[in-house]
Amino acid sequence: MSENWVFVCATSQLLPGETTVVWDGDTPILVLNYDGDFYALEDKCSHEDYELSAGTFDGEEATIECVLHGARFDVRDGRPLCAPAYEPVPKFPVRIDETGVWTRDDRN
Repeated sequence: MSENWVFVCATSQLLPGETTVVWDGDTPILVLNYDGDFYALEDKCSHEDYELSAGTFDGEEATIECVLHGARFDVRDGRPLCAPAYEPVPKFPVRIDETGVWTRDDRN
């Protein structure tokens, strides 16, 4: 767990419908821009340990689909939307300031 925020990028570098991955220690964090709002999820499918960033981000539906087995998640809160995933993906805080987008693994 990090007490410090991790710099992601300038807001202009992550346009609506785009994603990027940053690391907070050993935790990969997928940062997504959905319609101008930024969200951060652990870059790991809750069904099987596989990178969500390899999947398809639907910038109109606010979903990301895992390419391994087709599980889909709401990027706004990490909740699963279909089988085979039943557990949510951990969501992380996002902070925006004049320098850009920041996130961190805030789990205890």
